[in-house]
Amino acid sequence: MPASTPNRPRIAVLADSDTRWKWGALTAHRIAPGPSMETGAREGAQVGPLLDGFLLRGRATPTPRQLREVGVRADSLREVTAVEFLRAMAEESYDVLVLSLVGGGVQAMLHGLKRAWEGRTSRPVVVTGYVGVVYEKLADGLLLRHGADLVLANSRQDADRFRAVYEGVGADASSVTEVALPFLGGAPYAGEHDPSAKQGRRPYTVVFAAQPSVPESRKDRTYLLNRLVEHARRHPEREVLLKLRSKPGEHTTHIEELPYQKLVQRLDPPANFRLVYGNMGEVLDRTDLLVTVSSTAALESLHRRIPTVVLTDLGIRESLGNHHFVGSGCLASWDQLDAGHRPVPDEEWVARQGVAAGGTSRTESGGGSYESAFDAARERIAKLLDRPGGLPPLTPYYTPVTAPGYLPGILARHHLGPDGTPLPGAPAADKEPGPVRQIVRRAARGAYRHGVQRVAPVIRRMGEL
Repeated sequence: MPASTPNRPRIAVLADSDTRWKWGALTAHRIAPGPSMETGAREGAQVGPLLDGFLLRGRATPTPRQLREVGVRADSLREVTAVEFLRAMAEESYDVLVLSLVGGGVQAMLHGLKRAWEGRTSRPVVVTGYVGVVYEKLADGLLLRHGADLVLANSRQDADRFRAVYEGVGADASSVTEVALPFLGGAPYAGEHDPSAKQGRRPYTVVFAAQPSVPESRKDRTYLLNRLVEHARRHPEREVLLKLRSKPGEHTTHIEELPYQKLVQRLDPPANFRLVYGNMGEVLDRTDLLVTVSSTAALESLHRRIPTVVLTDLGIRESLGNHHFVGSGCLASWDQLDAGHRPVPDEEWVARQGVAAGGTSRTESGGGSYESAFDAARERIAKLLDRPGGLPPLTPYYTPVTAPGYLPGILARHHLGPDGTPLPGAPAADKEPGPVRQIVRRAARGAYRHGVQRVAPVIRRMGEL
């Protein structure tokens, strides 16, 4: 593999799902030290990092279709176990490592990397964070991420909350670094298209951004689907789209037991109702109204100033995540939407989320543009890379002393011992899996998904009898 250059730093990204690969890879491009992509392009330099992608093998490992939909390219991309990844990090040299994993995965890798890098005079800057809205398990998720050199916060509000948690337990909070969601962008909303305009103009388009696990119950998901279909019937001049994250059999960051694709088979939707897949940004290019329960797509939509609705039909509850949008001005019900209501976002709330249209000011008081949102992270990484004597060993908050009843179980799930050393019998890292092993993996993954999407719901219904 080629070595890094002053213009092209070498970055590794470890991700465990399609969404986290998208966040990790895009973040890598945003925080790469050196000249920005815009500056480099003006000066004719070769821009962008040398990006090596690693996909952590598990239930949510992205399929080729999901990777194509994300649309982020890497110089190399391969599937690995945790132990295989740690072996690669011990043997290869990188400037930056982005851990785009669930909290337990981040914690395991921090301990494994600390062990793998013992005795080395240099190591990469380790970066982690969240793929979207942080509305549950705040303390748990943050403390599992503690120990990385940078813990990225996607907004000013998150940065304040993150520091408060770390300081509240006596942990070092200096790693918290404010940025923004790396996938915001696209053209600002240009206004509604007149549905009575001459042929060739697209119809007014309503998009419902579905979520794999919110809401969870068949009753609630069926309710939302029925309301969406009914909206299409009420407005035949509109195009009503159900934006789905995955196809049946695929998994994303969250488990989806009741795919909307199966629920819609029992309905007879009108011709102006369609299921769509693909990159969320491309769908937003044609959206006039974005509706969701609590998807991060709402922030993407608000960034473009597309009219955005966060539904209250099922209540405003922590379990739904829509409580995060209290104060946003975007909360409304299907009844209100059917009657023509269009929420107006609260500008102060939007500013605190690191969201703005078309790269305009992120805050009301000199917060800078979206393009500059990652400057602080880049500058911090550059200083760490130039630190005399290299970087110190990783120091997570959780250790066998501070969490002796919690940490060993987290590490064991990734075949690591309490000190971060691979356990005996851990998957080998010296060869690619053979054809038989690949077949067994695919069969096991398929059986797991079948159990989640078919067997588990049946057992749950039987338990409710």
